[in-house]
Amino acid sequence: MANSPLLSRPGAVAGSGIDEGVAAHYGELNKEQRQLHDGTAVADLSHFEVVTLRGEDRLSWLNTLSSQAVDKLRPGTSTQTLLLTVQGRIEFDIRVLAGEDTLWLLLEPGQAEELVAFLTRMRFMMRVEITNVSEDYALLGACAPQPTLATHPVWVDPWPGVTEGGYAYSAPEHPGAERPWFLYVVPRDELQTAVGALPLAGMLAVEALRIAAWRPRFGMDTDEKTIPHELDLTRTAVHLDKGCYKGQETVARVHNIGRPPRRLVFLQLDGSMHTLPALGSEVRIGEKVVGTLTSVASHFEAGPIGLALVKRNIDPESDVEVVDEQEHYAAKQETIVSPDAGQIAGRFTGFLRTPR
Repeated sequence: MANSPLLSRPGAVAGSGIDEGVAAHYGELNKEQRQLHDGTAVADLSHFEVVTLRGEDRLSWLNTLSSQAVDKLRPGTSTQTLLLTVQGRIEFDIRVLAGEDTLWLLLEPGQAEELVAFLTRMRFMMRVEITNVSEDYALLGACAPQPTLATHPVWVDPWPGVTEGGYAYSAPEHPGAERPWFLYVVPRDELQTAVGALPLAGMLAVEALRIAAWRPRFGMDTDEKTIPHELDLTRTAVHLDKGCYKGQETVARVHNIGRPPRRLVFLQLDGSMHTLPALGSEVRIGEKVVGTLTSVASHFEAGPIGLALVKRNIDPESDVEVVDEQEHYAAKQETIVSPDAGQIAGRFTGFLRTPR
């Protein structure tokens, strides 16, 4: 996909890796974060991808494939769903927005073509039209409703709420509740006009606020083995009482009689280092490797922060080190997914499940 036209804005510095094609920042990192946090700036997410589903069977058909109940979505409502392997591992993480006659599927960069191929194989005789419209539509992100974008479809992130049929593997006190996340679907050729005079924040600002909200990101905090329980995605992307779908057996087994092998933790990193560790750096207790750094950013208030996937049974009170090829970074853990997550134990430690 071509670079965003918003990269021509003054001060724009292009992103890299998964965020190639949009701005990492516009020259004022802390200011951008504050404005995004306060709801006065928007973020260019035009490298994200968009797939649409049309046709009479779009809701009931997607419901048979997905981890979330989507068959009764009303126009204007939003949810999150996962498509899993037979082993319950995450293949696709999808933000779903219901329109009058369309389902908008909003995806991380690089997912649309593969998703369309998968859905086409699974369509059979169903009345569904599957289209990759990423060349025609772009996304703008914000931490508050934007009146100037009100005419465009908007996905509202359910995180960190517990949706119907969901279950929270983290404690009720959750920093993600401080700032909701809105994604506006804008025709790509109207992107510059839609932004207008609104201040812009780059992906470094988006990532810092996401990490501070404990929000996992597909392609960053996932790998080929990740199951929903490890990331607390049973909150918003899994309905534990819905009908059959691929991977359901693993989801139910881990939730009811097992425990996830790994768990997501928040890390407050040593701020005296003046650098950030590389993604993929080892997380250690002493000389023992206990996990991997999956996300990292510099937050305008909290300083250097990160997310890591660690072994389930490590002591949540232990100080850890993040070790890359250059440096050792001291870090303190904050529990996101409890070591007791899963089995019956989680039901008696203050974690939440929505009532039926």
